[in-house]
Amino acid sequence: MVASVGIVGASGYGGAELLRLLLGHPGLEVEVVAAHSQAGEPITGLFPNLPGNRVFDAVDLGRLAELDLVFLSTPHGPSLDLGAALHDAGVRTVDLSGAFRLSPADFATWYGEAHPRPDLVPAVYGLPEFNRKQVADATLVANPGCYVTTALLGLIPLAGLLEPGSVVVDGKSGTSGAGRAAKDSLHSTHVFGSVTAYGAPGHRHTGEIEAHLAGFGEDLGPISFTPHLMPIARGLLTTSYAGLRPGVTADQVQSALADTFADEPFVHVLAPGTFPVVKSVVGSNGCRLSAFVDERTNRVTVVSVTDNLGKGAAGQALQNANLMLGLDETTALTAIGMYP
Repeated sequence: MVASVGIVGASGYGGAELLRLLLGHPGLEVEVVAAHSQAGEPITGLFPNLPGNRVFDAVDLGRLAELDLVFLSTPHGPSLDLGAALHDAGVRTVDLSGAFRLSPADFATWYGEAHPRPDLVPAVYGLPEFNRKQVADATLVANPGCYVTTALLGLIPLAGLLEPGSVVVDGKSGTSGAGRAAKDSLHSTHVFGSVTAYGAPGHRHTGEIEAHLAGFGEDLGPISFTPHLMPIARGLLTTSYAGLRPGVTADQVQSALADTFADEPFVHVLAPGTFPVVKSVVGSNGCRLSAFVDERTNRVTVVSVTDNLGKGAAGQALQNANLMLGLDETTALTAIGMYP
């Protein structure tokens, strides 16, 4: 039986990547491709890689409520309203924004506003490698942020080995992570041949990393997180640093990562001394990571790469949807990137 799905926010990069993946899915039929400001416009006008003569649909809650599952690829404001309405209508929903990822208190801290539906947060967090059963049973899933996914996959397995208060995350993302809206800072003349930091120290992903590192691993206290913009279209790399607890060895670090992901289809742990390459995961739902211990400083460094539109957004959303609909979670997804 084929399940009916819809995308809201399909004119954004995440929504378009979802549509690309869904067009190759044997068990899902895309009934709605909605975009508020682009309704009625041809999809190929924005995304020439997507075939056909389909146009963007208007956002119609009644029509969405008839579907088996809806992806929300909208900013957190619209997601707050639509996610709550779809939940109340009993429609399975995967939200790609930050609307439902945090507790009411944390949401107020990092978003500067009270959550309008505190009864719905935090929703089930869509990091399948650590939350697979809960995702499968959920009605509303909060898809993790791109930086957060890439950092947490490397840090959660090591949480019990790390010194509280010592975690520093350095993230670097391609420009598609900033969205499709025209911004002077994203002009090719400004981005090409340059790298810049932004959003520190109050980037919203800081609170998300802290909350879910505590939820799936251990509460390691406040972390420091700084994102950077790279002059590439897509791809994301995080380098995470932390002090090790007394007596922890490099073998323990490697074993913790290797044992955690031994049977995972999308996360590949590399040998110590081998560093993952962003290009190796672009176009995929894969994550590649490695770690090394500096015995001189008693610190561990974890390097992780994902595609910010793949495992960092649309790919992971589809992985979650597959689980929610009782399908093989790998359907229409791959861990193999495009290279070169």
